[in-house]
Amino acid sequence: MITKVIIATNNKDKFKELHKGLKNLNIELLSLDDFPNIGEIIEDGKTLEDNALIKARTVFKLTSIPAIADDTGLEVDALNGAPGIYTARYAGENCSYSDNINKMLDKMKDVAIKNRTAYFKTVMAYVDKNTELLSEGIVKGLIGKKIKGFAGFGYDPIFYVQEKNKTFSEMSLEEKNIISHRGKAIFALKEKLRIYFSSLHKETA
Repeated sequence: MITKVIIATNNKDKFKELHKGLKNLNIELLSLDDFPNIGEIIEDGKTLEDNALIKARTVFKLTSIPAIADDTGLEVDALNGAPGIYTARYAGENCSYSDNINKMLDKMKDVAIKNRTAYFKTVMAYVDKNTELLSEGIVKGLIGKKIKGFAGFGYDPIFYVQEKNKTFSEMSLEEKNIISHRGKAIFALKEKLRIYFSSLHKETA
């Protein structure tokens, strides 16, 4: 029976969201902080799915412990789908959240609200010695003209969700996890993991 799973991210904000969403799976969730020798994992895939699998496969290979990883992309219609797989490093390598937001706002400064449509997509991957599982979540929104809210991370202060009439940064973590791309991907993966873990339990019973 699976008892431990590593959440394969060095991003502490992302880890917090993933940990909160996955914690009721009755497994011990470990952080990459517990495995400092792993170091940086190069995400050189061509898609979000590629990068999620690269991270999960690498961590499992190095630790022999099942791993969960995700990759997220923001696609903005007015920018022809950019930044996509380069979302986390839109403003360059080792850039900050603020750097990315400021570049986005600058690029979009002359774009009317009705044309500022965008969507976030998260792909999650689970890898162990027997299987690989994938899930995804998508949420549509608008790129705001200015920063609103103080919670969250990344592009949350400028990603406006029309149904909620607020940005991700204006939501609590609980509220965001219900409707967000990552929240939806976590929920979908949890359902697959429950079925998979149940089958493993039956095999060992």
